[in-house]
Amino acid sequence: MASVLIADDHAMIRTGLRHYLEQEHSIGTIAETSTGTETLTQLRNGQWDLVILDINMPDRSGIDILRHIRSGHPNTRVLVMSGFSEKQYAINVLRAGASGYLAKDQAPEEFMRAVHTVLAGRRFVSATLSDMLVSALDEPTDQPLHSSLSQREFQILCKLAVGRSVSEIAAELFISVKTVSTYRARVLEKMNLETNADLTTYALRNGLVQ
Repeated sequence: MASVLIADDHAMIRTGLRHYLEQEHSIGTIAETSTGTETLTQLRNGQWDLVILDINMPDRSGIDILRHIRSGHPNTRVLVMSGFSEKQYAINVLRAGASGYLAKDQAPEEFMRAVHTVLAGRRFVSATLSDMLVSALDEPTDQPLHSSLSQREFQILCKLAVGRSVSEIAAELFISVKTVSTYRARVLEKMNLETNADLTTYALRNGLVQ
């Protein structure tokens, strides 16, 4: 029997997802968390086959939580769900180690298909994302600028875009201020931008932050 942790800060979303998961006889334990801190506590205290993770948690970003799961709980699979479309986050999330990405406007049947796929040890890719990946092969220059960033660079971009200082990011990620500054410089160079304000404007325009 599989164990599933639902990590989302919206109670109605958690209730809805739990309802569909409870119809699946192969799933035993189901738990819920509403913050990043609660999610990390559940990960420390139990073994989870699948974490259904909202990318936009209130106290820690979903990217941070995903990286923690990949490094500390390699046997736990992660299905990221978000109000953002695949174009904004999916490729970077898959690069960071997620087993799948699903937009929250998808039908319940698609959600369960994603859950079954990921629990079976395969990656879930929606039809929309599949088309996007195929298109990227034909038109690589048509991809958003942030698609060229590494996992860590994308993580830094998202933090800078919401106003985190270099020292705050260093403390959150347990790396040096100098290292964060180096990543910041790389992000600005790769994206041909000059300031943190430019990064925020880009992130807002491309739906990376709300």
